[in-house]
Amino acid sequence: MDLQLKGKTALVTGASMGIGRAVAKGLAAEGVRTCIAARRGALLEELAREIVANGGLQPYIVVIDVTGEGAPQRLAQEALQALGEINILVNCAGGGRQVSLDAPEEKWAEAMTLNYTHMRQLTHAVLPDMIRHRWGRIINITGKSEYERLGAAHPAKAAAHAWSKGLSREVGKYGITVNCIPPGRIMSEQVRRNYTEQHRREHAAKEVPVGRYGEPEELACLAVFLASPVARYITGTVMPVDGGLRRYAF
Repeated sequence: MDLQLKGKTALVTGASMGIGRAVAKGLAAEGVRTCIAARRGALLEELAREIVANGGLQPYIVVIDVTGEGAPQRLAQEALQALGEINILVNCAGGGRQVSLDAPEEKWAEAMTLNYTHMRQLTHAVLPDMIRHRWGRIINITGKSEYERLGAAHPAKAAAHAWSKGLSREVGKYGITVNCIPPGRIMSEQVRRNYTEQHRREHAAKEVPVGRYGEPEELACLAVFLASPVARYITGTVMPVDGGLRRYAF
């Protein structure tokens, strides 16, 4: 299938590793000119070399911590200057935050800032350009809605889902779609750090119908499709990529 992405532009946050890296590579393979952003510049440089070696266009690199004050607005401005226009925004920056009942307020605020507030601010900063061109794709990598224990990231991810649905209602008339992809257990630094190989194997055998944890590329393929003109009638959705881990039907 021709995804009709050649010549489009994309800003991808959290691009240094894992899902963000895989999405950036997937878009570049389809001819998209990318701006890749994350905190670790060396990993972004490595990604850029890999993209070019595979025949993609040279990405523009922004080394930034998106949780910093004013960072979303600065990133949007720099990406827009580099790319000329931003057709696709993939919000991949985020992370889980388990907390105790007596966790300080700062832990809750940190999780909300990373997983919702600055995602929303970055999106709203690029929307005027998308509206002006009457075309855009916003893809938010979020999180699951089945909670094993108290976590500060969970309400932030839920907020992202609700905001995304409302936003899709506002911007559809401009040719802009908004969708969320909550990952299941996708292999990443965080998964490797938090779960031993034995735990991953046993958990997958018990809870994941396909019998294993996923790879970033297995989520990236959906993100690339949703970023394309082909997916123009898909918006306001929350589409998990989890190997069947979630138990609810709707």
